[in-house]
Amino acid sequence: MPTSEKPIPALRHADIFTMGCSKNLVDSEHLMALFAARGFQAHHDPETTHGDIAVVNTCGFIGDAKQESINFILELAARKHNGSLRALYAMGCLTERYREELQREIPELDGIYGKFDYPALLSDLDAANTTPRTSLSDTLPADQFPGGRVLTTPRHYAYVKVSEGCDRRCAYCAIPLITGHHVSRPEEDVLREVRELVAAGVSEIQLIAQEITFYGTDLYGECRLPRLVEDIAAIEGVRRLRLHYAYPDRFPEELLRVMREHPNVCRYLDIALQHINDEVLSRMRRHVTRAETLALLAKIRREVPGITLRTTMMVGFPGETDAQFEELLDFVRQARFERLGAFAYSEEDGTYAARHYPDDVPPEVKQQRLDTLMAVQQDISAEINAQKVGSVVEVVIDRREGDYFIGRTEADSPEVDGEVLVTSATPLETGAYYNIRITDADEFDLYGVPAE
Repeated sequence: MPTSEKPIPALRHADIFTMGCSKNLVDSEHLMALFAARGFQAHHDPETTHGDIAVVNTCGFIGDAKQESINFILELAARKHNGSLRALYAMGCLTERYREELQREIPELDGIYGKFDYPALLSDLDAANTTPRTSLSDTLPADQFPGGRVLTTPRHYAYVKVSEGCDRRCAYCAIPLITGHHVSRPEEDVLREVRELVAAGVSEIQLIAQEITFYGTDLYGECRLPRLVEDIAAIEGVRRLRLHYAYPDRFPEELLRVMREHPNVCRYLDIALQHINDEVLSRMRRHVTRAETLALLAKIRREVPGITLRTTMMVGFPGETDAQFEELLDFVRQARFERLGAFAYSEEDGTYAARHYPDDVPPEVKQQRLDTLMAVQQDISAEINAQKVGSVVEVVIDRREGDYFIGRTEADSPEVDGEVLVTSATPLETGAYYNIRITDADEFDLYGVPAE
């Protein structure tokens, strides 16, 4: 149940702020559509507020993300004190776990709701909003709200969440404690949403889940991800389809055939590995070994030539020795991932690691290891990008900034990967695809001009 005891003034404008990952963004987009159906003007702009009400969709993944959410709520609380904001709410992953603490520590919050408490929040707002409003509709027209959402991304791409929760129970991860067991959406529901998005002008679909390679196991008794991807790829108008958050254990190898045979399925895979040392992997409860990881990576690169692999690594897990970290560094040097992110271990309340392992790697050692790892990856990324100079690649334009038209190749996912900065005497259309000749590169981005 929500924590909402204070009287709320009549409200007409809602600012929705999203912290954390793209899965949270999808939740915010659904919430915005529900707000709009109730006559509110809903906005999603991290730099600007429009008054009346603010809803912060929080992140609770690791310590830094939690602190970022709290700091942002405190910034809004200060605005409430000076009268520029009338009501302040929080929901999402952080509030799912720390509702009582937040209510006690931040009394400026008018309501605190869990990750999926949309009905409670909307019910409270409906009761408080006594000013005239447009008619309430629980059926959102697809032409105005494709997929039941207000898209906050550029109109040509959208995220589609295929499942909630996770059954993996890795030792360090609090996500299952927040979102619960893995629950897949029915295939027909996902396909309907994709068709609505395409009809609204979306050409690039980002499939996301906490663990996408488990898709369908709960509903159909088997992984249905390859079939789902193939069915989406067959929808007319889907120009690109990209997959996020795969898991190496029990990876559905049939997916590789689908990626290879369908040109609109991006040769791109986001597969978090976390580490390579067998002892660390075992303590992390990852259920995969070094040998199995190496075999899988070799198979992926062999069966999908030219694939871009994105992964995530963790440093400073309890008990990680200098030698184990050096093994991780050597692995990264040899694997040469096109994209790699990393973070330092953060002890999360209630996880297996927090209950069983002392957080014994000093913070300064964690930071040093993180810096060293990312420096190695930066050099690898610079070398890989330099090899693309002179090639011609297909780029979708996302926006214009200053003198550049900025876009992405199939190897670039929004927000997390590099971009292509295009110089063109002729204006390029946002959402359109162009052949671009790469003229220069740095460790993050490519630079180019339209190919003749």
